[in-house]
Amino acid sequence: MDKIILLGYMCSGKSTIGKMVAQKLNLIFIDLDQYIEEHEKLSVSDIFAQKGEIYFRTVENKYLKQLISNDQSFVLSLGGGTPCFAGNMDIIADQPSFYLQASIKTLSARISSEKQNRPLVAHLNNEDIPEFVAKHLFERNVFYSKASNIINIDNKSIDSISDEIIEETKSLSKGE
Repeated sequence: MDKIILLGYMCSGKSTIGKMVAQKLNLIFIDLDQYIEEHEKLSVSDIFAQKGEIYFRTVENKYLKQLISNDQSFVLSLGGGTPCFAGNMDIIADQPSFYLQASIKTLSARISSEKQNRPLVAHLNNEDIPEFVAKHLFERNVFYSKASNIINIDNKSIDSISDEIIEETKSLSKGE
């Protein structure tokens, strides 16, 4: 087995589902944002604040290349914006990738309940979140849709989504 890459908008469950897929397949789970934080010795928020988005996107690309070129098998959760910058979707093109697609309603509800932990939306009123999400999804969909697999996650359990990813990965490795 190679690497399994999860992508999608914030609060789509990339880390939660990634951990479960990794556990079920006995693989390492890596969250790209956490990986960057460990190597840069700063939180993603602090990197943005102190060094700017261009610096962040540059190191994000560097660490993504580093991970993908590694011989190790793992499950990797990308940041919500990762697919949209620096040709990152080309870097992961040879790996099974899964876009965890959710409706604006699902994402808005999740984001509203977690917004204090999300610097990008912390300043928004809950009623403004759906429009913010819709605009972002419109901009990002061209990148997200390049994933080798799209899984709609609305109204599905973490367990069933992870099983769907595992089944799809197994059929890919069998060449079906």
